[in-house]
Amino acid sequence: MPNSKRAAAAAGGANVAARSSLWDSIRACGFFGTRVEKEELKRRIVIPVYLRSAMVAAIRDQDAGAGASAAAENRGGMEADEMPEAPIVVFVNSRSGGRHGPELKIRLQELINEEQVFDLSETSPSHFVQYALTCLENLASLGDDYAKTIREKLRIMVAGGDGTVGWILGSLGELFVQKREPVPPTGIIPLGTGNDLSRSFGWGGSFPFAWKSAVKQSLLKAISNPVQNLDSWHVTIIMQETQGLQLPYCLKSVGEYDLNEDLDIQRELPERISCFEGVFYNYLSIGMDAQVAYGFHHLRNTRPYLAQGPISNKLIYGGYSCTQGWFFTPCVKTPNLRGLKNILSLYIKKVSNKEWEKIPIPASVRSLVLLNLDSYGSGSHPWGHPTPEYLDQRRFYEARADDGLLEIFGMKQGWHASMVMVEIISAVHIAQAAAVKLELRGGDWNRAYLQTDGEPWKHPLNREHSTFLKIKRVPFQSRMINGK
Repeated sequence: MPNSKRAAAAAGGANVAARSSLWDSIRACGFFGTRVEKEELKRRIVIPVYLRSAMVAAIRDQDAGAGASAAAENRGGMEADEMPEAPIVVFVNSRSGGRHGPELKIRLQELINEEQVFDLSETSPSHFVQYALTCLENLASLGDDYAKTIREKLRIMVAGGDGTVGWILGSLGELFVQKREPVPPTGIIPLGTGNDLSRSFGWGGSFPFAWKSAVKQSLLKAISNPVQNLDSWHVTIIMQETQGLQLPYCLKSVGEYDLNEDLDIQRELPERISCFEGVFYNYLSIGMDAQVAYGFHHLRNTRPYLAQGPISNKLIYGGYSCTQGWFFTPCVKTPNLRGLKNILSLYIKKVSNKEWEKIPIPASVRSLVLLNLDSYGSGSHPWGHPTPEYLDQRRFYEARADDGLLEIFGMKQGWHASMVMVEIISAVHIAQAAAVKLELRGGDWNRAYLQTDGEPWKHPLNREHSTFLKIKRVPFQSRMINGK
């Protein structure tokens, strides 16, 4: 196909995607959906008074027993409450979405009630799991059929960005670990900048312009829409002990780690090491994209008035992309050092192989991404949609969020990344993996930039000792409500 026709086809595809996104936003507002009165919605999702009072008391006092006492005090008149079809609890990140966060919280409290809408600046999701759900389970064990049914049918909605959703999913994951199933499925009201988790499960990529109607429709979908599974990935970082290292909140220090646990470390480790671990749901990346994200987050933390919403955030991201060397590599003495192959070694395990296999990183790649979802960077599809013939040729599988595989791809300079992000071309396909090991080593580089699910950090590199990252799939899957 001639270049002019190919460009026209790409532009046409972009226009179709834009119209589709706008149409999805309009449909979400409920103009063409089923009209549901507020009282009818409440009847289907509101938890009986005595039980929601018990949950709030348990969280407030950080004692599940306090919830049982509150339930006994408020039990009178319980018979007037109907059993909801799908009881829903909402977590709101009131700091997300600029001015929309606090307004959305008020709207949700109007549609449901105050006790079933939790502000994450005031209530930790881990406390909800530890105290509120335990309170319901204790009441159910004492013969309370209402508490038993509410616990079994409970659904969660999260109003926030990808980081907020991951926080909730991580807390709910403790139910799998503690064998306290069923785990409530989760739906999303998108308030972040990228909202790739929300996009991947049909909840949209941005906060709708007629949001008051859209919120009601989102709650309606959460009642009966089907549930899908989502893989999550555990990452362990082993490095030389470093003072003052600032890691994102999703990574926690580990007291001890078995260095012989399937890492096959060839190089000598330092006498004193630090280990960190965490979970990601969307992606882990190394290189220039993480450096741009780090610059944006630093600016947002020091000058929060400049980052007041998705549009301003994306403009700032674009500015950093131009100034960090994505598009115009500075004329330094060794520009080839910008290729990740100079500091990074990649090893993978395939589905059918238990042995580590070293995978070469192309010299032109300046950003390496390990992707779990089909959406990255605010709705782009960098892996593309390979044909069955291509998949067979490369021995790849069709990518899904629950397939137990990470898609590993690379991006070159900014011009290449720009065309990937608008889906004119696909990224550089490197591998699909069921487990990944990365080795970062210093030299002419004294630092690297990494990020997990949009949370970046600046990582020091050492000439003598490597940093190792091991990524493996979490043995259980999160449960997501399909928003389509």
